[in-house]
Amino acid sequence: MRVRADRPGSVKMVEFTLFGQPFLAISAGPLDTFNHSISFVVNCDDQAEVDRYWDALLVGGKAEQCGWLKDKYGLSWQIVPKAPGKLMKDQDRTKAARVGTAMLKMVKLDIKALEAAYEGKA
Repeated sequence: MRVRADRPGSVKMVEFTLFGQPFLAISAGPLDTFNHSISFVVNCDDQAEVDRYWDALLVGGKAEQCGWLKDKYGLSWQIVPKAPGKLMKDQDRTKAARVGTAMLKMVKLDIKALEAAYEGKA
């Protein structure tokens, strides 16, 4: 991370790398605050990984629907298991729709519950 600051509170631009991806954050002042148009997506392999990221990022933040949360700084995150994406692409649109409907009712995404919805067991 590279930060240039002449005095406390004077940072206008920060360059950082997150999971190998370079980012540039620029201060836009009070007129342009964080909103959902900018979010980080964390694709997780299993429920343990979903839980780990969710719990860590939620400290001081706020949970939202469908795997979204705002961290303590107001930045939006989507903590998403990879499995439901595959289920929702199924050619059987009825199964895929059940997954989407189940997801809309969740806050933190639950892989087992989404798989149960896919199978028609929810």
